[in-house]
Amino acid sequence: MSIQPSANEIVAVVRNAEKASALADLGVELRHGDYNDRASLEKAFARASRLLFIPSPDAHDETLRILQHANVAKAAKDANARHIIYYGYAFRETSQLPLTSTHVITERIIRTTNIPFTFLRNPLYTDVFVNPQSVGAAVQFVALVANAGEGGVHTASRHDLALAGAAVLTEDGHELGQLAQTIANVSGKEVVYKSISFDEHKALLVQAGLPEGVAVMMSAIYQSVAEGETSKTSDDLINLIGTLIPLEEVVKQSLQG
Repeated sequence: MSIQPSANEIVAVVRNAEKASALADLGVELRHGDYNDRASLEKAFARASRLLFIPSPDAHDETLRILQHANVAKAAKDANARHIIYYGYAFRETSQLPLTSTHVITERIIRTTNIPFTFLRNPLYTDVFVNPQSVGAAVQFVALVANAGEGGVHTASRHDLALAGAAVLTEDGHELGQLAQTIANVSGKEVVYKSISFDEHKALLVQAGLPEGVAVMMSAIYQSVAEGETSKTSDDLINLIGTLIPLEEVVKQSLQG
């Protein structure tokens, strides 16, 4: 069961507090922050455990946008944020859209902070294609006119993508801390997750009796987790076999040897 945070545990960083009054009415704390002002961001991010990073709206100027995103990443690092969740683009490596290079560069910038991260790679918004202007014109002129050829398009609404971001931001179960809690629940003993460096982990494994080469490989695997390489998911496996063994059952089998 997930425990949702109360409104007074959430901070919204905004440029214009008046435009976010609906959030304030719900009890959300508003803090001023401007992507062009790194100092304001660092102050706004103070004591934040998780940061939901929404890309700059200045999509018309990629250079400016990249600088703004660098400000966010540096401010998050300086504010000691523990997790960054970034809204990127699903097809950033192969897309010809001009805006995709910003997402590629931003993801690389976030990696340099050494802060654990989750990249939410969104499709195009549904309202890019379905909005009052386009729908109204199609009805008025009895035709939907565009240069899309016969290509297919898969989209998602901003509402649904926002819900997905909120789920990642507020729910546990995406980190090793949740594994530690599951082991504790199954074993009946206290287990906590402690994050250490690559070298510390390697030394610990060697001390436990593993050959150094194996210790390096295992530490590299965990390092890839820290750097977000293992956070991508899909439904391919469950679609193929219908069901998955719950984590609790795997832990139970491991404890039984």
